[in-house]
Amino acid sequence: MSMAKVISEELKKVKIDKGQLDRIKDISNDFLKEIKNKLNSKKIKAEVFIGGSLAKNTLIKTDKDKYDVDVFVRFDSKYDDKISEMLGDVLGKEFKKIHGSRDYYQKHIGNITLEVIPVIKINKPSEAKNITDLSYFHVNYVLKKVKKNKKIGDEIMIAKAFCHANDCYGAESYIRGFSGYALELLIINYKTFLNFVKAVAKDNNEKTVIDMEKSYKNKKEVLIELNESKLLSPIVLVDPTFSGRNALSSLSSETFEKFKKSCREFLKNPSEEFFRKKNVENEFKNIKDVKKIKIRTNKQVGDIAGTKSKKFFNFFINEIKREFKIKKSGFDYDENENIAVGYLVVEKKNEEIVKGPAITMVEHLERFRKKHPDAFIKNQVCYAKIKHKMKFEDFFKIFLKKNIKIIEEMGVSELKII
Repeated sequence: MSMAKVISEELKKVKIDKGQLDRIKDISNDFLKEIKNKLNSKKIKAEVFIGGSLAKNTLIKTDKDKYDVDVFVRFDSKYDDKISEMLGDVLGKEFKKIHGSRDYYQKHIGNITLEVIPVIKINKPSEAKNITDLSYFHVNYVLKKVKKNKKIGDEIMIAKAFCHANDCYGAESYIRGFSGYALELLIINYKTFLNFVKAVAKDNNEKTVIDMEKSYKNKKEVLIELNESKLLSPIVLVDPTFSGRNALSSLSSETFEKFKKSCREFLKNPSEEFFRKKNVENEFKNIKDVKKIKIRTNKQVGDIAGTKSKKFFNFFINEIKREFKIKKSGFDYDENENIAVGYLVVEKKNEEIVKGPAITMVEHLERFRKKHPDAFIKNQVCYAKIKHKMKFEDFFKIFLKKNIKIIEEMGVSELKII
């Protein structure tokens, strides 16, 4: 199938049918009226607006037919730090409090999840106290561009579907991929999904810097003026609504390289399969001796639990490298079950020779020899041969006993081989 045909067919699949979209909009608009009335009755000075993909007309169909709707309550700046608490009082007990940099609220209505987020009304982006305060500007910027060129909306939807299928969508810490807003900006910049994919697929030894509104004189000025911590991502995307921010600061090199690989493979062999969500378990299905580790944390479901689980799995990988070679690894977090599964394919390491202290370092030498009774001296330095004979299951048991305190501190409530 040709590239154009693949993209055309996928666009039909990712667009939500009119009946479903109308239902989502009706529920959202009804809620908007309801919350506005409650705010007015309590004489709270605040505006309400819908944000996210729904507001920008870039909402795509999901595998599980579940949809998130972001509703922002924009409080007058006089309320300042009280806004989360005030919003909770307005919404009542039907809404679940979700902890974040600013607490927000959630309610499920069938297959729709309303996420109600308190923000401060600011006059310009530089006044933002929290990233969510910028949402108003983000929505307006993207909406203006989409209205100007309606084809952009379709290109954004295709890009979101592609990123989602290749596990690169979402700024959550356990994903560290492209946020919805960043992806929208990238497509606005490159004009089409295909142009974006081609740009990513190119070999580029230099850091890519994108400044859509020409807020800086040149690339060099961007790299000088932006805070160093905001320049760590493989692409620096100057937020067109706030030049002091990199809209892609959460994108990791690991995720970007994975995405680049997918882009190259797609260009080489266009297929609808690139828009199908990969099942991590299926990737390991035909591999012998796959080790699966179940991880459950006592942390809040979603980004926090997923991030903690991924962080712990990375810690486990670093520990296991002492005894095994890792041939392949994978991680999957199920938000519905609040369970993560780490996948590992390992093999025993070959015998190693480990360098110890010089013979002049008597105290260290004694400790090294006590740990390695068969240690030997060569050129005034002590060495030891390390044989790796341990089974994975035995290593896991030792790991559990040795790291019980760390496991508790990292909030892991269940850890076992499955």
